[in-house]
Amino acid sequence: MPTFQATDGVEIFYQSWDGRSDRPPVLLHHGFIANGVTNWVLTGVVDALNSAGRRVITIDARGHGQSGKPHDPAFYGEVRMAEDVTTLLDLLGVSTVDLVGYSMGAVVSLITATRESRVRRLVIGGVGAAVVELGGVDTRVIGPAPLREALDAENPATITDPAAAGFRAFIDAVGGDRAALGAQAQRMHAEPIPLDAISAPALVLAGRDDVLAGRPEVLAKAIPGARLKVIDGDHLGAVREPAFIAELLGFLSDDK
Repeated sequence: MPTFQATDGVEIFYQSWDGRSDRPPVLLHHGFIANGVTNWVLTGVVDALNSAGRRVITIDARGHGQSGKPHDPAFYGEVRMAEDVTTLLDLLGVSTVDLVGYSMGAVVSLITATRESRVRRLVIGGVGAAVVELGGVDTRVIGPAPLREALDAENPATITDPAAAGFRAFIDAVGGDRAALGAQAQRMHAEPIPLDAISAPALVLAGRDDVLAGRPEVLAKAIPGARLKVIDGDHLGAVREPAFIAELLGFLSDDK
């Protein structure tokens, strides 16, 4: 398995698919609970990019997928995950990258793009105004207490909050480590991100029925020159929509 050691010792898993295009590789960062396979391979995004000739890289965030899963919250947060992206780019010798993030991965990608001059193009999905207003994913949709209930419940049938129940069902479906995910939940980014420092052309992709990506125009306006595309789908479904892949491919192939 391809892994690397993060700066704090956590083992991080990644996958890479070679491409024939002379354009930069595309690095895909998944959302909370998900991993590179569930967010990007099973949805057809990796195949679509690779078929278009692009080299593709996915990363499993710490606490997710096949990466290390410490239970100490000190090892978590989107800033640490952004550092892992930089470490991976260094390891692979990548000089320029197109960066794509969804939900939690969108926050990671935005933080990365404020710090990394190597980001050529940036695509952000599954988030909206909350990034500007709260500094991260929208905790107004599912707050810390319901999320804690979903993570701690021995019997998922006892979860009373519908949004929390949906999160728990996803955790169980992917075999997530509830203690590790709970540690990340305690460290979710909640500080202003200097979005005006992003110089890469950016695209904000939001599902029309995605309650976690409410008012995406607020986010798009906060990123200099960013484009906004609203497509069909809710939070889990938008990334599976043909329009998501079409908009992604079109934006990443536009050299203007």
